[in-house]
Amino acid sequence: MSADYAVHGFGESPEVTLDDVPVRGELPRWLTGSLLRNGPGTFRVGTQRYRHWFDGLAMLHRFTIDDGRVSYANRFLETESYRAARDEGRIAYPEFATDPCRSLFARAMAVFDPQVTDSAKVNIARVAEHYLALAETPIQVEFDPQTLRTVGVTGWDTSTFGRMTTVHPHLDEARHEAINLVTRYNAVSNYVFRRVDTRDPGLLQGETIASRPVREPSYIHSFGMSARHLLLVEFPLVVNPLALLLWLRPYIENFRWKPERGTRIHVFDRESGAHVRSMTADPFFAFHHVNAYDDEDGSVVVDLVAYDDASVIESFYLHRLAEPDVRIPPGTLRRLRVPLDGPDVRLHAEERSPIGIELPNVDYARFNTSPELRYVYGVGVRGERGFYDRLVKVDLAGGETATWHEADCYPGEGVFVGRPGRHAQDDGVVLSVVLDAAVGTSFLLVLDAASFTELARAELPHPVLLGYHGQFYGDRPSA
Repeated sequence: MSADYAVHGFGESPEVTLDDVPVRGELPRWLTGSLLRNGPGTFRVGTQRYRHWFDGLAMLHRFTIDDGRVSYANRFLETESYRAARDEGRIAYPEFATDPCRSLFARAMAVFDPQVTDSAKVNIARVAEHYLALAETPIQVEFDPQTLRTVGVTGWDTSTFGRMTTVHPHLDEARHEAINLVTRYNAVSNYVFRRVDTRDPGLLQGETIASRPVREPSYIHSFGMSARHLLLVEFPLVVNPLALLLWLRPYIENFRWKPERGTRIHVFDRESGAHVRSMTADPFFAFHHVNAYDDEDGSVVVDLVAYDDASVIESFYLHRLAEPDVRIPPGTLRRLRVPLDGPDVRLHAEERSPIGIELPNVDYARFNTSPELRYVYGVGVRGERGFYDRLVKVDLAGGETATWHEADCYPGEGVFVGRPGRHAQDDGVVLSVVLDAAVGTSFLLVLDAASFTELARAELPHPVLLGYHGQFYGDRPSA
């Protein structure tokens, strides 16, 4: 990996507002709205540096497209973590893999007075007309989608300690609900599904609809949802809750890979919350679910981007990403079929495509929970070495793949935006914020989703750090 990439991809982004970003090519006239994107805005605080790609201070980005023109703004989330870093010039709150320098006494006192980071940098969701920056901690930060100013703090659960959430809640507009999974750590921990009625803008914490006790909780980044069921896929990357409560190591470094446990799949009735069935599969790890649906044969089918083990987490430490021969283990699309009755057998995941893929994105609005879902978009690595340097499109029906790549360019998550009134599943565009490491700037790439060829790019004068997830809102988000 080049030195320029290490500097521009994992350094810092300036706060700017640009009313008219130069556009090369032609944007579709139907494409109107805002891409709201989340991720780290800096990996440095004073003389200190965060240790992992999943650390850093949260920064929001807004690309607004209207009548063939693009405007842009970004802004740090004004959280306690950010204010402490700004005012004290040091990392003050523990992150995913970074812990502040603290004395043994201070670590012991943290058990009684815990400080949980509120740097909600991973994803974005609109829930009950609230725009939220999402984190794996229970603290979710509301912001104004026009100005990107921080509004306040909320959460899926009432406690700020001993809780972690996934950053991929499921939203069902037809049922007016948002569902997320919370892990409550204790001597006997619990997985808890929480539901919010999106018709009530004053109620964000919601209600518990299902729970399951566990002695060694798994690290879980997302979960599955079909039309009738919730799926908790429990990977064998697990933790002794006491280790987390004592704050002896950064969060993720307390987890241990125990493949002998296998991967456990728990199915719950989505309406009543009743436990339906639990089964065990061969050990694997995943960050991201792609889709789940109820099959006619009485089973639940779930697609994920899966790895043979959890070593991918280790590869994202910043010192490793700066190495010229960095290797990111490739995740592949795999399918699990979970029968809801019959004998208790060990499950095996079926590989749906051999191409490496991560940060999967689909036409969620139309095909989430549907067996008809055909196309999955994501990022991948062209060779055996390097960071994610291409966008990929996988056809689950035909098995074909398409890719986009440009020298020295590192694309972020590809967000599918469908053309209004479309019939074909890939009638639309894919948006990706791309880092051009050769010149140290970034651009918003617009690909035709069907041909996977470039339509246009909006070129920023500065780099945007490599982030994670974003959402496109075609109704022009307002305060």
